[in-house]
Amino acid sequence: MARDLFIIRHAKSDWSFDVSDFDRPLNTRGFANAPKIAARLNEYSIKPELLVSSPAKRALTTAQLFASQLKIPIGAIQTDDRIYEALPTTLLKIVNEFDNAYHSIALIGHNPGLTLLANYLTDEQIYNLPTCGLVHIRFHDAENWAAVSGGLGSQLWFTFPKEET
Repeated sequence: MARDLFIIRHAKSDWSFDVSDFDRPLNTRGFANAPKIAARLNEYSIKPELLVSSPAKRALTTAQLFASQLKIPIGAIQTDDRIYEALPTTLLKIVNEFDNAYHSIALIGHNPGLTLLANYLTDEQIYNLPTCGLVHIRFHDAENWAAVSGGLGSQLWFTFPKEET
């Protein structure tokens, strides 16, 4: 049974507020791009059953905008404090701990960790996962999330707001 991981970087944030990095909100472009990318995902053949997000404001807001567009209950968003500022090793540990009841999960967080994780899991080399960028990785032979590891995934789709569709 295949497992599908959607790696989603948070949408564009607003640096004009005098708040901590953790509390930085989305900017106007971020509020426009998240539903746009979520709408692309909604037309895609596979959709996440669960959204796992960094609790940072910009990531969680991105997750909520995706959930709304995908008609996923807000209650289906889980947060994990470890995602914020995580290195790929920590992100992989989080993926390996995903609930096996779900075969398709979106991980929403931050760079550089997400770009490095996507590159580690596949043979592709993404230079930089842009804000609100999405990478779909399939693990064809993963019986469970604990089996997900470096080089075992296939990148099936990579999209981002400025990409021509």
